[in-house]
Amino acid sequence: MDDLRVRAHELATRGEPFALTTVVRVERPASARPGMKAIVLLDGTLEGWVGGSCAHPVVVREALAAIHEGRPRLITLSPHRRERDDQEGVIYHPMTCHSGGSLEIYIEPVLPRPVLLLVGDTPLVGALASLGRLEGFTVWAAGAGEGPPRFEADLHLPLEQLTRKVTTTTYVVVATMGDADEEALEQVAAAGAGYVGLVASRRRADAVLGYLRARGLSDDALRRVKAPAGLDIGALTPEEIAVSIMAEIIQVRRGRDAVPLAQTAAAAQMPAAATQPAAAATMAIDPICGMSVAIATAKHSLVHQGVTFYFCGARCRQAFERDPARYATAGT
Repeated sequence: MDDLRVRAHELATRGEPFALTTVVRVERPASARPGMKAIVLLDGTLEGWVGGSCAHPVVVREALAAIHEGRPRLITLSPHRRERDDQEGVIYHPMTCHSGGSLEIYIEPVLPRPVLLLVGDTPLVGALASLGRLEGFTVWAAGAGEGPPRFEADLHLPLEQLTRKVTTTTYVVVATMGDADEEALEQVAAAGAGYVGLVASRRRADAVLGYLRARGLSDDALRRVKAPAGLDIGALTPEEIAVSIMAEIIQVRRGRDAVPLAQTAAAAQMPAAATQPAAAATMAIDPICGMSVAIATAKHSLVHQGVTFYFCGARCRQAFERDPARYATAGT
């Protein structure tokens, strides 16, 4: 347990997203015990123990969804659905393994602090830096000019380093007032940021996006750029415009009008079950026990008459092998 706490601290210190899962209730027979914990990484790796082969794929799938949504969840795995399993905040999954038993597992995403990356050095950008810090963002500054910006920032970056620094928890505002809009957006538009906003008039924004399209940026990347940045609240002063932009960033961050994770560059680092948890193409039904199995991470599979079947564990696969004709129609 101590090793797992150390591991969680290391991941959090490095700013790597993960989910901490904890068994909170058990009805025997079950291999887990209350208090057992595991860590689920962004690539679907599970470190620790919260149950056997029936629980493992469900926990990983729900943990990746929790990381994506940024919200904790309580899941129940049980062979018998009860009234409390349908309560708000509880996600029920059938426990179909032969051993039976029930588990309740709390899943908590641990995400790095969001980054507000500001490109430019104007009173508007200074106001955004202050608001971002109040909202708990780490503030980064970038610009084409020499020397540091006139506002306080946790990190200063040259424009040419932006692409490799941007993640899904980076929220970018480009406000160079025409000095380096194109150069900055070319670095960040397709990098998978959680938000990219351009402070410019509509005419200027159209010209910038047209230039970037001519430079070869895809329409998908350009659609990610909000121009002009900010919600329409009738803002006039730099401070009011900063409020409108910060409000829009919070709206996106909390899941309203957000770009789906599956459309971002960071989605390439995640298994298909994480970015499309409900998509039929990523899931299969174990023909023996009826459990849902994530195809991308399935360890047990078998091809029968040209059809691939996926299993939650070795025992189910062995049962299928003994009598494939009996079970072949159940998993298709």
